[in-house]
Amino acid sequence: MLKLNNLSPEKGARRRNKRVGRGPGSGLGKTAGRGHKGARSRSGFSQKPGFEGGQMPLHRRLPKRGFTNIFKTHYTIVSLAELDQFEEGSVVDHDALVKAGIVKNNGSPVKVLANGELTKSLTVDVDKVSRGAAEKIVAAGGSVKE
Repeated sequence: MLKLNNLSPEKGARRRNKRVGRGPGSGLGKTAGRGHKGARSRSGFSQKPGFEGGQMPLHRRLPKRGFTNIFKTHYTIVSLAELDQFEEGSVVDHDALVKAGIVKNNGSPVKVLANGELTKSLTVDVDKVSRGAAEKIVAAGGSVKE
């Protein structure tokens, strides 16, 4: 019967550790499988990612294109379907969205997109509202302030 005290791995499943640097008779004596000289033979060797042995690395060989605008405004996206959880006639602003757990209070502006449907009339007062979302909000009997 198989019990914890007589468990053993399948034959051939485990291999003994390679014991390097244990004399010429072991087959891995002297340089211990590291070859002669060079950085890889030294203890403490580590190589930076992308290093290609002194050849110009790929990330430096490829041409650079475009540019990143560091002043770009990144909006937190909120869909209309998420606004449907608010009560009829309530004002939906940044504070209300944070309180409801829809957006984080990290200071980024909020934009409402027209994903999903809105069944209640709400007053939406956020940084931006897409044209489609504004039409759906007004069609549901609500209003938009930006």
